[in-house]
Amino acid sequence: MRFLGLLALITACAVVAVAQELPKEWIEPDTGHRVVRLTEEPGSQSPYFHQNPYTATGDKMVFTSPTGLYAYNFKTGKAELLTDGRVGSLVVGPKTRQAYYFKDDSVYATSLDTHETRLIVKRAELRTGSGFGINADETMLGGSYVEGGHRFVNPTPPAPGQPADSYAGKENMMRLRLAAKLPMALYTIDIKTGDVKSFYQSTDWLNHVQFSPTDPKLMMYCHEGPWHLIDRVWTIKTDGTEKRLMHKRTMDMEIAGHEFFGPGNMVWYDLQTPKSQVFWLAGVNVVTNKTIRYKVVREEWSVHFNVSPDGKLFAGDGGGPDSVAAPGNGQWIYLFTPEGDHFKTERLVNLAKHNYGLEPNVTFTPDQKWIVFRSNMLGPTHVFAVEVQKTK
Repeated sequence: MRFLGLLALITACAVVAVAQELPKEWIEPDTGHRVVRLTEEPGSQSPYFHQNPYTATGDKMVFTSPTGLYAYNFKTGKAELLTDGRVGSLVVGPKTRQAYYFKDDSVYATSLDTHETRLIVKRAELRTGSGFGINADETMLGGSYVEGGHRFVNPTPPAPGQPADSYAGKENMMRLRLAAKLPMALYTIDIKTGDVKSFYQSTDWLNHVQFSPTDPKLMMYCHEGPWHLIDRVWTIKTDGTEKRLMHKRTMDMEIAGHEFFGPGNMVWYDLQTPKSQVFWLAGVNVVTNKTIRYKVVREEWSVHFNVSPDGKLFAGDGGGPDSVAAPGNGQWIYLFTPEGDHFKTERLVNLAKHNYGLEPNVTFTPDQKWIVFRSNMLGPTHVFAVEVQKTK
């Protein structure tokens, strides 16, 4: 036991030493924008791009690390441990200031202020799906799962020497997973009672579950798989009614995906007509059905896009040398300002040293002054923020 305690102390000291060696803040020499490293522990990550990590007032943001779940306080510049151990499928209720997440086979809620933690439901099969969202009035969580608790095992893993996260390897896995036709369901969890309700069943691969920020009963999900083989983006009411396709493909090899909700009842998504040739950020209003498209040049295509809380600005996280837009896409954090049918683009952070096996996943802070992302550009993975306004 004494040896284990000494080992833990040595490990902790090593973590601190590594953190101290990395820059905490700098002015990006290629862009003039200020960048701040928000985390100290290597391996820290912000949530997936459509998973809200912020309180409504923007004073706190959650992130995960190898040692636990933390809340970063923007006022103090410090992080507080909320719960120890690995957690997943993380999302924050902005108004209730609760973090909701999976840990082992259970769903928990933890207060970002008091750190009080409550078990909501224990049900292991809920972790077999993908996507985890909280609805607009913060009364329900939702996601997808494979019925019977089955899990897909890739029968053809990457060949020796081929990176597991390579584009070709990922597309092959997605094709096999789509063909597996595992029985899946969409579900909701009553946050107060823990009651789980399944409301839509399919043998399609149901993924990327998220809720509308305005309609508490509207969920968005995708039919996952190789994007050129599927009509991907769908919405549905949580009683199983009003299932709607948000974008219908009209040509061979057209793809649409990495969908996300924005303000004003908008659904946004990466659109390529066809794949790897013509790029757009496209949107559709779920109430009026009005559509809009912004042209994106290949050099500025991004793995993920996002939108500011007021809907006036967009951000992108660029793409790696093995991405769908290669060759030619750039490794940058981008700021996009709509001008007619295209974007005025500003580069914020140079990600030339970033390995896109880790997706940066950009999000705007509620005050719209910062764009937060995760990166391994300094070596270990950390959470960073870049200031939207250029430093004077």
